[in-house]
Amino acid sequence: MTRWRNRPEGSTWGDFGPEDVLGRLNLLGPSQVRKGVAEVRDGLVFSLSLPLDLPGGTALNANRFPPVVRPTLRAGAVNFNCDMAVAHSGATDVMSDDLVVLHTQYSTQWDAFGHAGALFDANGDGAPERVYYNGWRAGVDVVGPDGAHGAGIGSLGCLDGAEDGRASTSHAGPVDISHMARHGVQGRAVLVDLEAHFGADRIVVGYEDLARVLAADDVVVEPGDLLVLHTGFARHVLAQQGTPTPEALRVCAVLDGSDPALHDWIRDSGVAAIAADNYAVEAFPPTTELRDAPALPLHELCLFRLGVHLGELWWLSDLANHLRAQHRSRFLLTAPPLRLPGATGSPLTPIATV
Repeated sequence: MTRWRNRPEGSTWGDFGPEDVLGRLNLLGPSQVRKGVAEVRDGLVFSLSLPLDLPGGTALNANRFPPVVRPTLRAGAVNFNCDMAVAHSGATDVMSDDLVVLHTQYSTQWDAFGHAGALFDANGDGAPERVYYNGWRAGVDVVGPDGAHGAGIGSLGCLDGAEDGRASTSHAGPVDISHMARHGVQGRAVLVDLEAHFGADRIVVGYEDLARVLAADDVVVEPGDLLVLHTGFARHVLAQQGTPTPEALRVCAVLDGSDPALHDWIRDSGVAAIAADNYAVEAFPPTTELRDAPALPLHELCLFRLGVHLGELWWLSDLANHLRAQHRSRFLLTAPPLRLPGATGSPLTPIATV
């Protein structure tokens, strides 16, 4: 393989082919879909998405903002409650179209592999490069603007020079979210109910804690399963009614991304993807001083090393309550992202069928 000579220890780089862009989604094939369908007994459907304008404000992330919805124009008129006669004389229709400025990872979301790369010596020459899953290169395969003028909300107006504010300025290429969407995300999912064991207190869950929960609830996770973690966090988001404070959202369980035993379990389990109802899945921001280490070690493990997509801020409480009452943990999950070329994440409306 010419793109890299070294691969990260314990990674899946190259395991699914030198040009792979799907990672562990390669395990999500017909047999996993059939296993998921076999878990449908009651015919009940649960929507697993928050309203996409939540959490509200910027308490969780100062760089992500709620969606902005605006009407479009039709023949120079506001195209909302708009008489079609402005464009077609004699027409009696009333039409409304709109546009959305959307931060793709503001609310219920999937992270693409392009969301988190690392400085890693893929060339084997002793100098680390900025690379992503399977050795795809920053600046070559994953490209962005050469300055802040091409980034952020402010760049949506006309840019300096000949660039147009309507044009895209970044593209994650082989590690963008569209590959996940093209493949589809449907199969057997397994819910682990952390809230039922740890309550609403902020707790960092390592492998030993997780193993106790799996044993207590008789939860079995197999290769190709979609792992879903319920902490209750999204319920606290809803309770804030769009005006959360950082203090109000410092609640509920998060995974200990720095726990090597947890890393080993995720690697060995063969899970195809991981989703949670909290922010970041793992503890963030980091609570200890960083010394040549990632700020988000679980993101590095999953998105960079293993090719495991991460989902955040899902709405899981209704589903978790139903499954617990039925003494079940498995269900059919249908959760494709938007097929948005170039993006490093995507909102979605996941559906659980039980």
